[in-house]
Amino acid sequence: ERPSSAPTRGPPRPKDPVREISMAMSKILRHSAAKDGLQIRADGYMLVSELLRHPRMRNVTLETIQQVCRDNDKQRFHLTTEAGAAGQDVWIVRANQGHSMAKVEVEMEEITSAEQAPVVVHGTFKRFLSDIEREGLKIMSRQHIHFSVGLFGEEGVTSGMRKTCDVYIYIDIEKALADGIKFERSQNGVILSSGINGVIAPKYFKKVEFK
Repeated sequence: ERPSSAPTRGPPRPKDPVREISMAMSKILRHSAAKDGLQIRADGYMLVSELLRHPRMRNVTLETIQQVCRDNDKQRFHLTTEAGAAGQDVWIVRANQGHSMAKVEVEMEEITSAEQAPVVVHGTFKRFLSDIEREGLKIMSRQHIHFSVGLFGEEGVTSGMRKTCDVYIYIDIEKALADGIKFERSQNGVILSSGINGVIAPKYFKKVEFK
């Protein structure tokens, strides 16, 4: 009998429970809270006690939520306290950006001049580039197109694109602002824009670079 030429697979990689919780929080707080029957406010905040009702949060504690929010390398979440109905402080949490729920509108800093964001770059992949160069950047299923203020490893850059991106599209923000396109900065430093009718046209691309 001939030996198999298929590569031998090692044992499955153990799951990282903190990462699993972070991914579940992202989905709930950005996309599925209302559909899942949870109460989420118009500013994106949810009571931690409400979040912990979700089946994917079973056996998760406040301490774990605190760890996820503190240690997340992209600072996706904001966790804080506020006065509750009974006068006692309650914990609330939100995703800083990336929402697809129509009723959620997170307060952000508006960018009104290019000096506030000298570098605005969108990370994507080569397989999508021809469509983007033809049709522009689109919000897709989210409320905004996401941009970074630089590339990973540069000072002040924590989020805004995937680390695996191999194409970087730099935006001429001065030209875009002059044409009335709105840009905002989230609490974790991501630049966001809904473009014009959900699109930032190729004429606003300053340059395209490859990894």
